[in-house]
Amino acid sequence: MTSLTSTIVDKDIEVKIDEQELSKNDSNLEAMDKELQHLEEESMSKPFGLFFWKNPRVFTAVLACFASTGGLLYGIDLTLISGANLYFPKDLHLSSGQESQVVSFMPLGGVLGALMIYLLNESLGRKPTIMIAAAFYTIGGILEAASQSYGMLISARLIVGVGVGIELGSVPMYIAECSTKRWRGGLVSLYQLMINFGMLLGYADAAIFHGVSGNWRYMLGSCCLFSGILFIGMIFFPESPRWLMRRGRKVDSYITWKKIRGFEEREEKEEFFYMEEVVTEEREEAAKRVVWKDFLTKPRCRRAAVVSLVYMILCQFTGISSISYYMSTLMEKSGLSPDNALYTSMGPGFVYFGATIPAVFLMDAWGRRAVILTLLPGIVIGDFITGFSFLATKTSVKEGIYVWGICTYYLFWGSWGPAQWVITSEVFPTYLRSHGVMLNGVVNMLSNFATAYPFTRMLSALTPTGLFCGFYAGICVLLWIFSFLFVPETKGKTLEEINAIYSKSHWDVCRENIRNGIEAFKDIIHGRWNKVWVYQRG
Repeated sequence: MTSLTSTIVDKDIEVKIDEQELSKNDSNLEAMDKELQHLEEESMSKPFGLFFWKNPRVFTAVLACFASTGGLLYGIDLTLISGANLYFPKDLHLSSGQESQVVSFMPLGGVLGALMIYLLNESLGRKPTIMIAAAFYTIGGILEAASQSYGMLISARLIVGVGVGIELGSVPMYIAECSTKRWRGGLVSLYQLMINFGMLLGYADAAIFHGVSGNWRYMLGSCCLFSGILFIGMIFFPESPRWLMRRGRKVDSYITWKKIRGFEEREEKEEFFYMEEVVTEEREEAAKRVVWKDFLTKPRCRRAAVVSLVYMILCQFTGISSISYYMSTLMEKSGLSPDNALYTSMGPGFVYFGATIPAVFLMDAWGRRAVILTLLPGIVIGDFITGFSFLATKTSVKEGIYVWGICTYYLFWGSWGPAQWVITSEVFPTYLRSHGVMLNGVVNMLSNFATAYPFTRMLSALTPTGLFCGFYAGICVLLWIFSFLFVPETKGKTLEEINAIYSKSHWDVCRENIRNGIEAFKDIIHGRWNKVWVYQRG
């Protein structure tokens, strides 16, 4: 009886404390509203677009969709170069080595761009950094279209790569910092959706211009249209509220949060003040030391870096970028003419784009781990079908099985791929997020280059069957094992709450993942599938 009474009293005290905290937060909001009446006109973070959308949920969705256009630019380049690669080597009289360099030097430029992520994001903010990336895209696209020599074209590819390197880290980070925890996985997944949509547009673009004189110039220059739209459009969107808070601009952060998230729900109020507390504490601690050392000296930061970097490296070595760069070349190798290769490439492009749409919803419905572990085996199946297609002796059979294999590969990769951007954007604490995203960007582009540059040589040395069935499929198996053991679930957590998850040791996470995996396997065996894929919805 005594323990029951104590429990009731404790709960009453807890409720009173919560009510007192909520009352305190409400008072703080009222104080900032009064301050806002005097400062809003002068606020540096007040973009025109804030007043175009009255509903915060709509505004957040529009912000995420538009910012994800950066991914569209990346996707377009992946496939435009695939189509242009059938024509510019003959026009500019390039050797096979120079051809490989033109294709693969974009990710090398991406390494330079990724190295700029930290400096630009910390000094200027997320929004201006995305605009700078769009400017690099535009300049590079113009130079690509005007190229008269190998040197000019490869320089233009490097400039485009700088834009890619900057935006591939900045866009997911910007979306994650502006999104509510309930939708963050899905909204960040829009970035991968836009990459895939860009790839589809690239295939269509290449097919449209294939019969035009100097077609490859139009193909490579057409990205300027979309980069210009992104640059102009970002003027009307706000800065990240977390970046503003980190810079000590509390009122500006409040203005932005009020418009893109709102304060109608208690959860939003609590997250704002918790974010303020954590970010302020991190800012004060970071001012006392060189924060880069935290990747080595702080276990929480080191674990986040290990998980995100290893995951990113293995993702790139599954071959997605190389296959996309050389799609038309592979189609031609399977027996198609250059023109037919361009048109046929659109089929897998449609599949890839369509497969990403479910990921926007599955990432927050199933959770990150369920998506990763469920879909990776499907990518392995696609690798085997594609690899074995080259063993067929009849051309029509080889073509059919190859397209089937690539479509299977894209079908599963499309829904699985967004996880890499979700993980990268959410695992690091706010004060280290720019640093961590920069490291991931560098690793992404280096891995991209490491797989794209030697692709034609690997194709000859390993044979297409060995490359797909041995190398790429083997990397997928390694990635599945790594994800099963060491990637924790972060669904439904705020960016600040994720700190607690990565405060656990790798072995604690491993034991927890194995225990949950065994339970999930039992549920699957007994037909309780809703507990594995739907049970944790919310």
